Amino acid sequence: MRPSRRTTLLSAALLAATAVTPVAVARADAGPPGRRRLTVPGAERQQVSRHPDLTTAALTGTPYTEQADWAGLHAQGTRNPTGVPGVQIDGCFPDTSRLNVLHGWNHDAQFVIRLPDDWNGKLVVTGAPGVRRQYAMDFLVSDWVLAQGYAFAATDKGNSGPDFYTDGDRPGDALAEWNRRTTQLTRAAKAVIAQHYGHTPRRTYMTGISNSGYLTRWQLENHPELYDGGVDWEGPLWRPEGPNLFTFLPTAVARQLGRADDEAMYRAGFAPGSEFLWPYHEQVYWGLTQKTYRAAFDPGYDPVCPGTSAGSTPAEIFAPCASDAAYDYASRPRRVHDAVSRVSLTGRIGRPLITLHGTLDSLIPIAVQSDVYARMIADRGRARMHRYYRIEDGNHVDGLYDTFPDRLRPILPCYRTAFTALTAWVEHGEEPPPSRTVPRPASGDPVNEGSLD
Repeated sequence: MRPSRRTTLLSAALLAATAVTPVAVARADAGPPGRRRLTVPGAERQQVSRHPDLTTAALTGTPYTEQADWAGLHAQGTRNPTGVPGVQIDGCFPDTSRLNVLHGWNHDAQFVIRLPDDWNGKLVVTGAPGVRRQYAMDFLVSDWVLAQGYAFAATDKGNSGPDFYTDGDRPGDALAEWNRRTTQLTRAAKAVIAQHYGHTPRRTYMTGISNSGYLTRWQLENHPELYDGGVDWEGPLWRPEGPNLFTFLPTAVARQLGRADDEAMYRAGFAPGSEFLWPYHEQVYWGLTQKTYRAAFDPGYDPVCPGTSAGSTPAEIFAPCASDAAYDYASRPRRVHDAVSRVSLTGRIGRPLITLHGTLDSLIPIAVQSDVYARMIADRGRARMHRYYRIEDGNHVDGLYDTFPDRLRPILPCYRTAFTALTAWVEHGEEPPPSRTVPRPASGDPVNEGSLD
């Protein structure tokens, strides 16, 4: 099965962020009477508003979430809680790039902070997966954690859309900013929580999917003092010596252009049995991902493609660069490897971490990504702080489950179980199940029910 034109165009809107019309920000209030005005430390702009319900069920269609940011990440039929009153802060930190058009601000480093009235004393921080924006985790994470009483904070990472690689002055700057913006928001959110509730959060958790899974890993390695633990859902692995995206995506591009066969794909790390997913990924993911990330770290390899923009139409945006079919990361100059080193992971986590990854992930293959990261953590002597669950028949995003319900299973139910297991581990010393491959359930509701057994 191949994706429909409608699905492909929707993906273009999600990844390119070109189909979203800027909206005017509604007049905000200062929160409940008698409570002093909230101030986000370091913010250049902020908008405080009160809502009877902070979940996507109520905010969709308003300026306080953006459905294009989170559409396609979950399976149809996913049930989310609703009815969480509280305060939302939308804003941005000072930045020179203008890739995020939301709110008509044309300003990057945008964030959202949500403060439920019935607070449990804890904070969840995340960032945008892929090259989406600050509302991308609203449906997967925000709705669910808000209903449990967590405060929630998310960042657009400082750049977004297919032209994210144009941000910065030197190779690697765009991705290095992702980590800095996450740290910045975490500190600011804690300060806002202290203003609003009277004390800082008792617990802070970092979490995310895809690129925000990478952010989770990096934060727990580099700023463990800010967090109590994290759940990483298929974060990409960056290492200067490899593996990284550039050690397997060029093979996928070569296959897309008819220059590599299935055996070459298996050698690159793509899982046997995932072939039915490849036509979709070659239309939507492989070419775009390789060319834009390569431009972020190695702009000199092909200065013309993608050039100053990845494109203005879906066809242009998703089209691969022909030169990438021959891209050989190992032979590239030292400066390229040094650029990757700036954002690389080491496995030296400083807080408990749970990792989930689908065995049929056809964007960042599990064998050369999370399998390797789990070994890195063990090699650093941190295995006692890590649990790794390989989710059988899981793909990179749950949205494709609706197209292949007989071949895939959503990961979100397992993610929610994992998050609950993490908090019990951190707060009560309850050990999660041992690391394992989690089999696909034979019965039940795979969209809303999941375990780690």
